[in-house]
Amino acid sequence: MSQPPTSSSSPLPEKSQATATSTRNNTAHSNDTQLPLHTTDLPLERTPTQAEKFAGVLAVRPEGESGRSGIHPLLFLRNVFRSASWASRAVNVLWPVVPAAIAVRYALPDNHLVIFILSYLAMVPCANLIGFAGQELGRKVPHVMGVIIETTLGGLVEIIMFIVLITRPDVPGINYIQVIKAAILGSVLATMLLCLGLCFVAGGLKREESSFSETVSEAGNGLLLTAGFGLAIPTVFEHSLGSNIADLEAKTIHISRSTAVLLMIAYFIYLFFQARTHHGIYDAIFVADEERDTDRHESRMHHRLTFTECVLALAVAIALVTIIAIALVDQIHFIVEERHVSDAFVGLILVPLVEKAAEHLTAVDEAYDDQMNFALSHVLGATLQTALFNAPLVVIVGWGLDKDMGLNFETFDIVVLLLAIITVGNFLRDQKTNYLEGALCVIVYIAIAVAALYYPNPEELVTAAAGGVSER
Repeated sequence: MSQPPTSSSSPLPEKSQATATSTRNNTAHSNDTQLPLHTTDLPLERTPTQAEKFAGVLAVRPEGESGRSGIHPLLFLRNVFRSASWASRAVNVLWPVVPAAIAVRYALPDNHLVIFILSYLAMVPCANLIGFAGQELGRKVPHVMGVIIETTLGGLVEIIMFIVLITRPDVPGINYIQVIKAAILGSVLATMLLCLGLCFVAGGLKREESSFSETVSEAGNGLLLTAGFGLAIPTVFEHSLGSNIADLEAKTIHISRSTAVLLMIAYFIYLFFQARTHHGIYDAIFVADEERDTDRHESRMHHRLTFTECVLALAVAIALVTIIAIALVDQIHFIVEERHVSDAFVGLILVPLVEKAAEHLTAVDEAYDDQMNFALSHVLGATLQTALFNAPLVVIVGWGLDKDMGLNFETFDIVVLLLAIITVGNFLRDQKTNYLEGALCVIVYIAIAVAALYYPNPEELVTAAAGGVSER
């Protein structure tokens, strides 16, 4: 007798089978069409708010983290003396000159040459401290913003010098406005020829060629041409008309003030381009440069300054620079009158060298470490800041002080500037450089310095012209 089939082996009724099949199909279909909240394909991220984006910008990068907070006096002093490179450490040996310069200014006020020499030397470590503190602060923010901060702080010494010069009362025998004009172009030439040339030489000491990004060089070269063109407009206007129209000097000053405003607008557009709309391109370039840094393994966390220490170092350095700049500027009259040094040499050579000391040291160290894009950004950034911001700023300050500060330069100065811009542009065209090109830039700068040493003061030219007229 056969056994009835068990429930486990008996087939389901046809209706039940259809129901089960439908259930399985619905389950599979539901698994394929899950709600977006349950899928792993769609990101569960929300768009950050503006406050969160701003907080991200202010966040400290790992490269700038010091591992400390607040102020640690002994560690702070050790890190400041250690600085960022061997060149900066060598400059820090001059720190004892700083109190000596301040003391001699008040103890021996009639010894003008000693005061000038000591103040000139004392300015170098103070400017270096501004550069080092700016570099440490720049490490704590995104790359592009860091470069802008370093360049801006590096230009503080120049701004202070220009403001001190423009506020000096008129003294017979010295034209401070003429010194400022020469210093503006001298600063551009010192950065563009001397500093860039030394960067090319430093980069060529370890390698046959150094390469840099087309983005950095092309943007900088175009802006240099624009700045040179803008600075030349008042000069060309004045010298092309001569004395054929009335109130030529007043009209030239009005053109200079209008040009100054336009140049400042161009500088702010450049900053917006670099820091806001195209910062991604520059970030990628600077990140690649950091990877090529040959001594990045030597940069340890305890060698870095905290944010508070950066602010303290900047405050001390800016105060010292202001005090020493006043002492230095007050001696220019005696150097020109008693030592027969021309205004052109003081403005074109002496003042810019001490103004740009920090930026020069930083850029040369970066080039030596194969960070040529960083070095080029500092060189071009400092040059553009002088031409597009610092020079227009002193024109506007002179406007407010009712002084005839304009952008009408000597023909010698503006021709040398334009030729230097063309020369540097040709060197940057192929995105490669070597020590030969650097040496040529330095040689050109030395030739300009020799010419400036023998260039007569405007008063001497007027006297010579008057003598020639009387003889005829």
